[in-house]
Amino acid sequence: MKRRFQLLPVSIFVALFLLLNWYALGGLQVVATASYVPAVFWSVILLNVFALLYAIQGIQSRGMGVFFKVATHAFLMLFVSELIFIINLFLDDVFRILAGLFHLIKQSDFLMPARNAYWIEFGIGLFFVSILLFLYGIIKGKYAYRVIKHTLTFNDLPTAFDGFTITQISDVHAGSFTNSKAVQKGIDLINEQQSDLFVFTGDLVNNKAEEIKPWIGHFSQIKSKYGQFSVLGNHDYGDYVKWDNDLIKRGNLQQLKKYHAELGFHLLLDEHIELNKDGQKIILAGIENWGLGFGERGDLQKALQGTTAEEFKVLLSHDPSHWEAQVKNNPSKIHLTLAGHTHGMQFGIEAFGIKWSPVKLRYKHWAGIKEENGRFLNVNRGFGFIGFSGRVGIWPEITVIELKKG
Repeated sequence: MKRRFQLLPVSIFVALFLLLNWYALGGLQVVATASYVPAVFWSVILLNVFALLYAIQGIQSRGMGVFFKVATHAFLMLFVSELIFIINLFLDDVFRILAGLFHLIKQSDFLMPARNAYWIEFGIGLFFVSILLFLYGIIKGKYAYRVIKHTLTFNDLPTAFDGFTITQISDVHAGSFTNSKAVQKGIDLINEQQSDLFVFTGDLVNNKAEEIKPWIGHFSQIKSKYGQFSVLGNHDYGDYVKWDNDLIKRGNLQQLKKYHAELGFHLLLDEHIELNKDGQKIILAGIENWGLGFGERGDLQKALQGTTAEEFKVLLSHDPSHWEAQVKNNPSKIHLTLAGHTHGMQFGIEAFGIKWSPVKLRYKHWAGIKEENGRFLNVNRGFGFIGFSGRVGIWPEITVIELKKG
C-alpha cells in the first residue's frame, strides 16, 4: 500500500507532463512539418522522463552522484524552458479563441484563425534562450557574486555608530562547491568591502560538518574590525540525512560548532554581545534556527535577556519567517534583522523593475530590505547553492549595510 501511495503522485505528474508535451508538439509542428519531428520529439521527452525516474528511484542505493545531477538538471532545464514555450503558445490560442468568438458574434459562425507561425517561432526562440540561461547559471551564474549595498536610517542609532557598516553573507552550503578559485573571488570581494562588522546568517553546510573542512582556509580569511559572527541554519543540524544514531548526529553538530570557531566566527546561540564604540554600544544578538516548517529551535527571549527595550539591536536569524512571527511586533524593539534561507530559490528575475521568483509563493518577503513598524529586515539571497547546481536571475549575494543616524 505504501508503494502505491508513493507511485500515485509520480504517475499524476508524469501524465500531466506528457499532456503538456502533447500540447507543445501541436504548436511545434506548425513550423516543423517534417514527418520525423514527432518521433524525435517523443524520444527526447521519454528519455528525459525515464532518466529522471531512474535517478530518483536510486537515491538510496546510488546517492546523488553525477548521473542524478545530470538527469535532474536536464529535466529542470527542459521543463522550465518548455513551460515558457507553452505559455507563449497558450497566449496565441487565447487570441485565436477570442477572434473566433468575435467572428461568431459578427457573422454567426465560429471561425478561428490558424496558429501564427511567427509567434510560435518567437516561442521557440524563448525556449532556446531559456536553455542558454540555465547553462550559464550552471557554469558561471552560481559563482557570479555581486555586492548589494543598503543605507538604513534610524533616529535612535547611537551617534558613535553613524556610518557603521555590516557585511552579511548567508547560506554558504559548502558541500555544493566545486570551484575553489571562484569561491576565493567571493571571499576577496567580501574583504574588499572593509566593513566594520561581518556576519554570517546560517547554513554553512548542506548536511554534514565535514563539508566545510576543505573550505576553512578560504572563509577564515574573512576579517573585520569588530569581529565575525554567525548563527546556525536549518541545514546545519543534519536533519536531512540519515544517521546511525542520535549520538553521531549530535556529534556532527558539535563538530560544526568547532569549525565555526576555526573559521574565526563567533557563533551566537540564543545569546547577544555588545559592540562598543566611543563609549556607546549597540546589541548584536543571534538565535538558533527558527523557521515555520524548518524547526523552531531558537529562543529570542533568551537571546535578549539582559537587554532593554530601547537599546539599539541587530538580530541574526536565519529564516525570515521568524521576523514575521516574533520580531517585527516584539515589545523589545529589534531595529534590524539579518536573515537568509530563501536563496531567492536560485531562479527568478530581478530586472526592468520586475522582482519575481517562485519562492514568493512561500515567503512574504524573500530578498532584500523590508521595513515595517519601524523595524528593518534584510533577506540575503545566499552565497552558495543547493539542489539546483546553478543560479538563474538570482545571483549569489554579498550584502553591505550602512547604518545612518536620522
